[in-house]
Amino acid sequence: MTLNSPAGGRDSSSFRDDWGFVFWKNGQIYRQVNEAGGEAYRKLMTGGLYEALTQRGLLVKHEEAGEPAGDGAVVVLKPELLDWVTYPYEWAFSQLKDAALTTLRIQKLAMKHGMSLRDASAYNIQFAEGRPVFIDTLSFEPYREGEPWVAYRQFCQHFLAPLALMSRVDLGLSRLLQVHIDGIPLPLAARLLPLKDRLNFGMATHISLHAKFQRQHEGTAEKPKAAMNVTSLQGLIDSLERTVKALKLPKTKTEWGDYYDNTNYSDSSLDQKRSLVSDFLAQVKPKRVLDLGANDGSFSRIAAGQGALVMSSDIDPLAVESNYLQMKARHETKLIPLLVDLTNPSPALGWANHERQSFSARAKADAALALALIHHLAIASNVPLGHVAEYFASLAPHLVIEFVPKSDSQVQRLLATREDIFPDYTPEGFEAAFGRYFEIVRKQAVTGSARMLYLMRRKRDEV
Repeated sequence: MTLNSPAGGRDSSSFRDDWGFVFWKNGQIYRQVNEAGGEAYRKLMTGGLYEALTQRGLLVKHEEAGEPAGDGAVVVLKPELLDWVTYPYEWAFSQLKDAALTTLRIQKLAMKHGMSLRDASAYNIQFAEGRPVFIDTLSFEPYREGEPWVAYRQFCQHFLAPLALMSRVDLGLSRLLQVHIDGIPLPLAARLLPLKDRLNFGMATHISLHAKFQRQHEGTAEKPKAAMNVTSLQGLIDSLERTVKALKLPKTKTEWGDYYDNTNYSDSSLDQKRSLVSDFLAQVKPKRVLDLGANDGSFSRIAAGQGALVMSSDIDPLAVESNYLQMKARHETKLIPLLVDLTNPSPALGWANHERQSFSARAKADAALALALIHHLAIASNVPLGHVAEYFASLAPHLVIEFVPKSDSQVQRLLATREDIFPDYTPEGFEAAFGRYFEIVRKQAVTGSARMLYLMRRKRDEV
């Protein structure tokens, strides 16, 4: 389902499920359904659930392929390809919240069709055309009266615990999902939550008491008895939904969340900058654009307006949140806002470091935007200009980049609390460093400022 396809063979993230697996052939992704998952798959397809989910845009569509089936296969599916793959620890608060509510909505629909989710992993959600969509066709099983929801613990660890910690403690705690890729352990979440929130009914039921229940049955061979009829199961899902909906973005302020309210651009300078970026992109005509340091996505939307698919990334959680909420309100389909620290982008994680791809492996594009960014990397984070240029060259063959000189108020803001140890941070030093990897196609001063915009093309011997 990703566009970043390997040459062929089984997908490196698909090895845990005996019901089937994902593999690649000739740049196309397939899903093999094994005999163990055959009954559930047939019920999904013939019982009306697949149609109900796909009509609502909740499940990625597939067709049954004519590919030869492997050993033990019942059928091979050919799913629709997705434009980008992102992970929960790269999402804004409202993205994770919408993914959680989508998962619960899917569970409710499944129950109406006599089925249930056996897997509520956040990794089963991706964002396509501006909306969360479920991608694991084999996560559905026939509902059996009296059985508890087997995905309950996973839902709480993947969705409720991180959302509660982001809402009640600190937005940055979403990064715990990068450390705990199987979800934040509920005992840890219970300890981190403030006492008043541990006494909240939803938090107490689904995190604190749930964690206590887990601890009581750790290390025992006896399975906990928790029979649950359909009415009780519906009540559990409704309770989870109310608890998730009640979680709100915390009232906080981040360093660059109000960047465009404090910029030194005049209205005319900002308009000219937009015009130049639009012209540079029109010259390249990229199909996929990576906006590095996108803030609230203002310039990402220029690329999207020209028809490009845009991964719109920033380090600031409130800026990414604003970007996502704008995308939802405008029903935009070409953007995916993403929370990324370029000085420490998401690494390859999981089993043998192959289960989850690094940001750099997933972020390949035809062009990259790096606007009002270079001073943050070179001065605030002390990354040499040559290192920045080399990394940008690895991401895209075309680059639209803005050089912000030391005289600029935003750079002065950075230098106010540190010694100026950056003698090479000059227009000449910038062009020399980037000249090792790129050739300058166009450059234009932004009127009313000392900033310079560049359109660069990667040199052929630099990949």
